Amino acid sequence: MFMASFNSSNHDQQEEEDPSSDLQYHHQLIPEPSRGGFTSIHIRQLLIRCAELISRSDLSAAHRLVSILSSNSSPDGDSTERLVHQFAKALSLRLNNCCYAAAGATSATATTITTGPTMMMMMMIPPTSAAAAVTATTANDSNNIADTEPEKALQSCYLSLNQITPFVRFSHLTANQAILEAIDEGQQAIHILDFDIMHGLQWPPLMQALAERSYPPPMLRITATGHDLNILHRTGDRLLTFAQSLGLRFQFHPLLLGNSDDPVIPPALALLPDEALAVNCVLYLHRLLKDDSRALRLFLHKIKTLNPKVVTIAEREANHNHPLFLQRFVEALDHYTAVFDSLEATLPPNSRERLTVEQVWFGREIMDIVAAEGDKRRERHERYESWEVMLRSSGFSNVPLSPFALSQAKLLLRLHYPSEGYQLQIRNDSLFLGWRNRALFSVSSWH
Repeated sequence: MFMASFNSSNHDQQEEEDPSSDLQYHHQLIPEPSRGGFTSIHIRQLLIRCAELISRSDLSAAHRLVSILSSNSSPDGDSTERLVHQFAKALSLRLNNCCYAAAGATSATATTITTGPTMMMMMMIPPTSAAAAVTATTANDSNNIADTEPEKALQSCYLSLNQITPFVRFSHLTANQAILEAIDEGQQAIHILDFDIMHGLQWPPLMQALAERSYPPPMLRITATGHDLNILHRTGDRLLTFAQSLGLRFQFHPLLLGNSDDPVIPPALALLPDEALAVNCVLYLHRLLKDDSRALRLFLHKIKTLNPKVVTIAEREANHNHPLFLQRFVEALDHYTAVFDSLEATLPPNSRERLTVEQVWFGREIMDIVAAEGDKRRERHERYESWEVMLRSSGFSNVPLSPFALSQAKLLLRLHYPSEGYQLQIRNDSLFLGWRNRALFSVSSWH
């Protein structure tokens, strides 16, 4: 039933999201607010109208519209006001950069003059710091979230994201199940290559499952990438302590990535005798996309040569990599509308964790998708169908996720995120998590 309604919804959304259908509206006057103010439909039209004005370089009209949008937004209002707050800031930055570019200034000078050092940091530094830099732009917002250092703010926000939304835990849980099913129970040595391990929250449940399903438990090695060597070492220490409590033989190898997210494969990644390799790419592959897919295809080719037992992939279910700004903007608007609606339905308005996640985590992503261009744009999410084409062309075959993986995901939602809005769907042998018939994340397994 969900599949039928989901496909029908997708068809309807494609009609609604087609920017050409909005162009008829764009040539009309800006709608007057009703007595109760602008409706959510009006707000959506205004946001798209502003993006189109920027695309047409009608900057003075776009400035006026951004002012209207900003006055109808709030970082601690309802979900629509919070969403508009983030998109208005991103549109304002893009608009100001366009103004200075039109005046003949260099892009770097434009960023500095327009926004000061905080926004320049967000556009220029790696994503691990850029996310927290968003909070610096909202220092006057309620609760003063940005009092902490950028890196600490981001790390804390990631923990909050994992706690109040099912997105990360769903990805971890489903990927872990795929790894367990791909590796034989009698396997005595397992090596996991994890790209961007963050805090390593994914691995304790897998380690416990490995320790319980066979005796003696297998030897587990994790080679983990990240942007901060100190965080990598602390993550490794925590995992080692947990492994020792389980009686699990364990080794951890940190691998520091450069700021460019170049697809680094450690040259010394040699498998031990009878060791099974699993490669984990949770919310990672989109970072390798630029204006073309050459870097990503090279990465996938290198992974394929390692002959892993399984490659697990989790990604956003959205096309934020469209070369045309207007199409990318409409896609982002509808995607984050669903995300913010899910937060509104499941968390109280005064939740500090909700405010932090909206401003720091999702605010960074919106700022990147809307305001950045060229190599500075990092959040290049693609839909599952795009990943499927690239993976199959690199020699990978899809490994169907089991009914048990679906059952586990349902249990996760029921126990920790009880809301009828969250829905699961199996499509193309992969698992999708959505909000009210709109898919938001996908997890797939490959060999």
